[in-house]
Amino acid sequence: MQDHQNNMKGALFMMASMAGFVLNDTMIKLVSEDLELFQAVFLRGVMATLLLGALAWSKGELGYRPARRDMAIIGWRTFAEVGATFFFLTALFNMPLANATAILQSLPLAVTLAASLFLGHKVGWRRYLAISIGFVGVLIIVRPGTEGFNAFSLYALAAVGFVTLRDLLSHKLSPSTPSIFVALFTSAAVMALSGAIAATQEWRDVSPQMLFYLAGAAVFILVGYIAAVTAMRHGEIAFVSPFRYSVLIWALLLGVFVFGEIPDVWTITGSAIVVGMGIFTFYRERVTKR
Repeated sequence: MQDHQNNMKGALFMMASMAGFVLNDTMIKLVSEDLELFQAVFLRGVMATLLLGALAWSKGELGYRPARRDMAIIGWRTFAEVGATFFFLTALFNMPLANATAILQSLPLAVTLAASLFLGHKVGWRRYLAISIGFVGVLIIVRPGTEGFNAFSLYALAAVGFVTLRDLLSHKLSPSTPSIFVALFTSAAVMALSGAIAATQEWRDVSPQMLFYLAGAAVFILVGYIAAVTAMRHGEIAFVSPFRYSVLIWALLLGVFVFGEIPDVWTITGSAIVVGMGIFTFYRERVTKR
């Protein structure tokens, strides 16, 4: 009963995380034509880090000192977050929101496979087959070697690898390590690195409207950070991961109504395959447990 409750909590936090991340992506993409990538990430990072710092202070967790083992995990998790941020936002600045998000939906399959290979989670042949078919769906979305191929799709695929590493590391954190502390450390690291790179580039003027979008992105990324860490620590990876697919509906709607981006039939077909295989792996996990 307790496991079921933890899994349901994890699922709810995962859906909240996905809503936060896709709304953050939308806000960042809205400023992509006027600001350089690292300037936008830095300004968002300043706001997000201040908000996280205030939240951590209000909960008495600002001065938390993790154990050496957890600090090492947080360090590597931060490295994975930095990589995921750079590759995914680079892709997002240069391709439709729905396409970039659809590629990222291979993540539950990648996490399930990685959990099997590196954490010893048992995965049967049916789920291995589903993972393989799901990656075929990713190839349909990316379409390498065709006229519809966008080289920045490869950046989105690289982001999948980094987020997989991040989620596996989150699962290894001690239960006593506060999620807010982990999110604050991560946000501060992304802010510092993007600020250092932005300092070497041309600094563009920032309008009040851009600041509004960046402030919104900071709030939504805060929700995404905290909810993602909490989700992976409450529930089992194989149960929680498929609930990432809720983001695809948001991405499709926002892509159409905010950016006027109509996904083509290949993107929809590939997305359907990826989502279908992800749901099947979820189903097989439940059957195996029963």
